[in-house]
Amino acid sequence: MAATPLFFELSSRIKLEVRGGDALRFLNGQVTNDVRKSAAHTAIEACVLNTKGKIDAHVFIRALGDGFLIDAETEHRDALQARLDRYIIADDVTLTDVTNNWSLFHVIGESEINRAKVAANRFGASGHDILVSAADHDVVRGELQQQFVFVAEDTAETYRIERGIPRWGQELTADVNPTEANLAERAIDFAKGCYIGQEVISRMKMSGQTNKRLCGLIIRKPSVITARARLRNMTDGKDVGWVTSVARSERFNATIALGFVKRGFNAIGTSLLSGEGDKANVDVVALPFR
Repeated sequence: MAATPLFFELSSRIKLEVRGGDALRFLNGQVTNDVRKSAAHTAIEACVLNTKGKIDAHVFIRALGDGFLIDAETEHRDALQARLDRYIIADDVTLTDVTNNWSLFHVIGESEINRAKVAANRFGASGHDILVSAADHDVVRGELQQQFVFVAEDTAETYRIERGIPRWGQELTADVNPTEANLAERAIDFAKGCYIGQEVISRMKMSGQTNKRLCGLIIRKPSVITARARLRNMTDGKDVGWVTSVARSERFNATIALGFVKRGFNAIGTSLLSGEGDKANVDVVALPFR
């Protein structure tokens, strides 16, 4: 039986237009993925890094007319434009905040809708973005509700965690690099030209090692664990990581979580401690959850 077609409201995400004769070259020097892969019908995922290879922002980029449109979490509204502006020296590039001009929806599943769609993988599943004028928001949302099931914010959060997708402010912070967050395959092009932070990422690829890794976690009952809870080794109680997101999954009939676990303790099947007591109550599992 075909999966239920779903749609998500993403209109609150910030949106920046990047235009000018040097827009492509400039963006390729700022983000981890190759902007040339973006097109009118394809959006790419990428990260903006600092010189130490840590994440400044997590973005999606699509071609838009003679320029590009970047969208990112709401928390980036001021910082992302300032971060990009800092590296515009003598480039023919303009950045414009157009957040209020556009409404953004994301759909997963097969259903006919007479709107331009852009392929994008936002939740670990093939989907499409629908970008429309903010003035058309209510009309388009009504059309989507006739064919798709709306995924409310709390349900979308569980959906995201089940698929092991990192989110800014939870898994993605200024203390994490994209390889540690399992973004290498989706958001990094190792063959493209130089970009800020590339040397660090390239060294990590060559070594094949990271200090920590984003993992799936199953929380055993009756444990009550929240985001930012520390994870400890069973043998000596040593701190080996922390929880970033927690959700009750009806699909798996379990409390599940995402978290970073240090190298040497993040193998699938490893049991860890969290909270009070000396009994293992957290198991490391593969992502996405199955």
